[in-house]
Amino acid sequence: MMADQPPPLEATPILNEVPLLPHMVNGDSIQQASKSVILVQVNPGETFTITTEDGHIQCIQGPAHVPMMSPNGSMPPIFVPPGYVSQVVEENGVRKVVVLPHSAEFHPSMHPPPPPPPHVPHYMHHHHALLPHPPHPVYPPVPGTGELPPQFIHQHPPPHVFQEQEPRSHGRTNFIQRDERSLKMQEHLKKRLKDRQASGHTNNKLNSPPSSPHKVVNSSAATIQNGNGKGQQGAGGPLKQKQIGKTKGSPDAEEGESDTDSKKCDIHLSIGKPVVSDIQARSAVLSWNLPVSSQNGESHSHSPAAFTFEVAISNSGKNGKFKSVYVGEELTITLPDLRPATDYHARVSATSSSIKESISELVSFTTESCEPDCPAAPKLVSRTKNSLSVQWKSSNDNGSKITNFLLEWDEGKNGPFKECYYGHLKQYKLTKLSPSTKYSLRLAAKNDIGMSGFSEPVTYYTAGIVPPAPPPPVLIDAGVSWLSVKWSPPSGVSSDEALTYSLDVEEEGSGYGFQPQYNGDELSCTLRNLRRSTAYKFRLFAYNSEGKSSPSEVVEHSTSPDKPGPPSKPTVKGKIHSHSVKVTWEPPKDNGGADISKYFLEIWDTSVGSKWDTVYSGFQREHVCDHLRPGTSYRMRVYCVSKGGESQASDVTTVTTAAVPPGPCPAPCLAGKAKPKEIALQWGPPSVDGGSDVTEYIVEMADSEEEERRQVYQGPAAECAVNSLLPGRTYCFWIRAANKVGFGPHSEKAEISTAPGPPDQCGKPLITCKSATCVVVSWESPACNGAEISEYRLEWGQAEGSMHIIYTGPCQSYEVRGLTPAATYYCRVQAVNVAGAGLFGETAVVTTPASAPAAGALHLLEEDQMEVSLPLSTCLAVQWEEPCCHGSEITGYNIEYGEKQLVTVGRNTSHVLENLLPDTLYRIRIQAINSFGVGPFSHSIKAKTKPLPPDPPHLECVVFSYQSLKLKWGEGPSRALITNPTQFNLQMEDRFGRFVTVYNGPCHTYKVQRLSESTTYYFKIQAYNDAGEGEFSEVYAFTTTKSPPASLKAPKANQLAENTYEITWEPLQPMKGDAIVYILQLAAGREFDQVYKGPETSFRLTSLQTNCEYRIRVCAGRQSQDSAGSQELYGPYSPSTVFSSQKQELVPQCADPTTELAETKKTLREERFIAIVLLCGFAVVAILFAVVIQYFVIK
Repeated sequence: MMADQPPPLEATPILNEVPLLPHMVNGDSIQQASKSVILVQVNPGETFTITTEDGHIQCIQGPAHVPMMSPNGSMPPIFVPPGYVSQVVEENGVRKVVVLPHSAEFHPSMHPPPPPPPHVPHYMHHHHALLPHPPHPVYPPVPGTGELPPQFIHQHPPPHVFQEQEPRSHGRTNFIQRDERSLKMQEHLKKRLKDRQASGHTNNKLNSPPSSPHKVVNSSAATIQNGNGKGQQGAGGPLKQKQIGKTKGSPDAEEGESDTDSKKCDIHLSIGKPVVSDIQARSAVLSWNLPVSSQNGESHSHSPAAFTFEVAISNSGKNGKFKSVYVGEELTITLPDLRPATDYHARVSATSSSIKESISELVSFTTESCEPDCPAAPKLVSRTKNSLSVQWKSSNDNGSKITNFLLEWDEGKNGPFKECYYGHLKQYKLTKLSPSTKYSLRLAAKNDIGMSGFSEPVTYYTAGIVPPAPPPPVLIDAGVSWLSVKWSPPSGVSSDEALTYSLDVEEEGSGYGFQPQYNGDELSCTLRNLRRSTAYKFRLFAYNSEGKSSPSEVVEHSTSPDKPGPPSKPTVKGKIHSHSVKVTWEPPKDNGGADISKYFLEIWDTSVGSKWDTVYSGFQREHVCDHLRPGTSYRMRVYCVSKGGESQASDVTTVTTAAVPPGPCPAPCLAGKAKPKEIALQWGPPSVDGGSDVTEYIVEMADSEEEERRQVYQGPAAECAVNSLLPGRTYCFWIRAANKVGFGPHSEKAEISTAPGPPDQCGKPLITCKSATCVVVSWESPACNGAEISEYRLEWGQAEGSMHIIYTGPCQSYEVRGLTPAATYYCRVQAVNVAGAGLFGETAVVTTPASAPAAGALHLLEEDQMEVSLPLSTCLAVQWEEPCCHGSEITGYNIEYGEKQLVTVGRNTSHVLENLLPDTLYRIRIQAINSFGVGPFSHSIKAKTKPLPPDPPHLECVVFSYQSLKLKWGEGPSRALITNPTQFNLQMEDRFGRFVTVYNGPCHTYKVQRLSESTTYYFKIQAYNDAGEGEFSEVYAFTTTKSPPASLKAPKANQLAENTYEITWEPLQPMKGDAIVYILQLAAGREFDQVYKGPETSFRLTSLQTNCEYRIRVCAGRQSQDSAGSQELYGPYSPSTVFSSQKQELVPQCADPTTELAETKKTLREERFIAIVLLCGFAVVAILFAVVIQYFVIK
């Protein structure tokens, strides 16, 4: 099979830069794309197989023309199966690839597949295989790679073949991932192709048919009907491994995905050409409109959030490599980091989760020109002592040709840069320079637009002469195994000249001579790993670019000696004393290279702390340690010092001095508070225990320093209590301490006093009577027991067991007042000092003499407390309790009241003061009398007599009635509207002749009811208030009136004739013998007229008008005789009776009253009978219901 050769590798764009092919919908679009579209003709009976990006194998059955995309218009490589050749035919400007069988017989086993051209990896975005229809075999993908064999690889998909739209969640990440995976896949295929060519045979699995060719054909056939291809995804990365695996192993999944793709491809998405604005030298603004989708001929708009836009630009032509610079949802972006004066092509692709990707048309623009880029620093070409030759390269001119270069230098002074050259040349020689001098240079380029920035400064040196000999090294510091030296540059050499130094060292006595130890540009050096206390010789050389100087003078420096070793362990020489010991030691085995200059002896008292004290320093190797404490352990060690330093301390030796008796103890002191008969002592240990623990103490006591001492305590404790002492006394005490060696000396004397005690018991007090109510008590002072008596306490009482303190003070006598005469009293005395209170003395007894009686308690008797009623208006009753007689019987009392009026009474305890003024305040008091005289008056009381009772008021009857009487008395309201202090008692005589109270209260009127008519009643009245009840008034007689007759019933009218009626009414019985008369009144209109008066109970009315309505009424009257003469008393009228006068013929129509009454009674009896029957029926039904409920429901 033949195919057009593709362009060379450099001109072939890589996979991701292949431009997308617009959808072919008619022949016009094919003609317009003839330069980049090649039609692959599929003959009848043949199948054109394509491997899509998602791993599906799509088969296109012939006859068909498959449009293929070429990146630059050249014929893409199309590989055919063995036995077929491809031929290019051009018709009407459209090139077609026709696959024809080869004339010669072809055997796959004899002809290995032709190797792919070197540019095949650049066409690996989509893979096609042109396979004949069975029985010709369909070649499966190469095992392990998920791709078809390389001879069936093609880069361009047919535009009309539907490919599954992959959902994009991250546009930018997807783009990068696609590019990296394509590169890895290309490398993997290259490796497999090289291995296959080297082995010289083809994998046997290449000729094996696919696992299910029918499903593959069906899937592709279903896909072709759609007629649409994928846009941007066709130019994306290689197939994903996950999708390839799905294609190989699950054909059912292929059918499901194809069905989903067929639904998506019904929607067409188109995005307009982007617009470029604000073009600068290094940036431009790119904007575009929202895509518009069309489905079934209808256009739809979307929101910006529904799309993800990807912007790609290229600066190598429309068919060059496009680089993604933005992925997002904005409609306007700024393209940064562009190159000046460069042609750019940009495109925008829109991606949505539910609509296929759409690619816009390319938009071209050119950035503006600007100043050149910063050039590189100039390079040194050659140098001499007085010149430097430099050259440089031109930088990017950024669209405008570079016209001049500016070279600046610092004139070798490290100062500001100055111009040294300006021109179009690219090299320059600086002359008249100083030898061995540093110069700094920088470069800038200039075009018609402006000057670029300067390059980084570079430093170059001119050539010079060999430096002079440097001064010898100087020692900085020396150690045991190191020496640190420094030096200065040679004289006459510029400080800017770069010099290096070489240091040679010779060890004394080694025989090796000088050896180099340092080479560098530093001015100091430290040599290590040297021998201690050894002399070394040094010399120094200086180097520059011209050569090596002569050596410096040879100097000698020595290392320091090392620290000496520790001396031997100290040993005791001679006897160990209680206060001194002699020790000696040997020198160290290694002195560190220097003689020992001094020894140091340190001692540590283990009983004091952990501090080492130096007790000796010198060259001698023995020392006597004195001023030691007896019985104490000491640790000793030695170290030495030489020029090399201080050695470590030797091993420690422990020495214990001999013990001695302890030293004197401190004087004892009082522990706590002293007691009157006991002293508690305490003391501290001796200041020096003699090197042995104190085992016991001895306490000695004496009454004074001159008296004999006696031992009161011996034991290990540092305290004791001394008993059986006298209070308020001073005693002397001494302490001695003892250890295993013996007793130490006595301590200093301590004088300690016992605490004072309470005073002794007082004697019996002496009592002297000054009067019946006053005595004087005196006593003597007892022993104070070491503390002055501060006060005395006197207890006093009328019973020996219930005395109380009545005096406290320093005096020895006290006058007791306010006593009761003829009474017995007890007393005793107690003394008190600071130590406490002593015991009470003996009790003394005294009886006071008799005297006048005491005052009594007087009070007034209330009215309810009196046995006999008294007129409280003129009398006051008082009562008192009999006072104390004070030893003499009371014979009487004096009562003082009013204006010092005095009344003497006997031994009574109550009295009534009579003949007093009413409503008067009296002051009353009383005094008792006995044989010694009168006693004091009692407290006075105030009492007031009551006012006199009120007089009875005048009683009168204001309203008389036949059954009630309204009485009135006095002047005041009829009702008690306010509180009236005066009350009234109204009494009436009953039938037995007794007066009974009918009213009691403050009102001035009262109505007596339920009385009999024409009866005389007798009344009397009494007034009373707080002063008491007044007298009754005289008896008043009041008589009730006669009662009128009762009201009659309505009269009856019976018609006798045409204008004649008989009027009848009920009769009344005579009232208490009084005759009854009747008055009949007739009214034809409003006014009643009397028509009859008399004792009869009927009356006949005549001469009445016909057909006229009349009203009649009647009343009864009572005729009585009294002293005043005949009187008539009429009662109320009866209700009116209405009747009408009628003609005589109408009378028969009126039923007889007797007959009518009989009929009415008959009707009434019938109704009662019916009611009784109904009631009985309801009763029977109720009983039946009760029986049913009882039987069926309850049971």
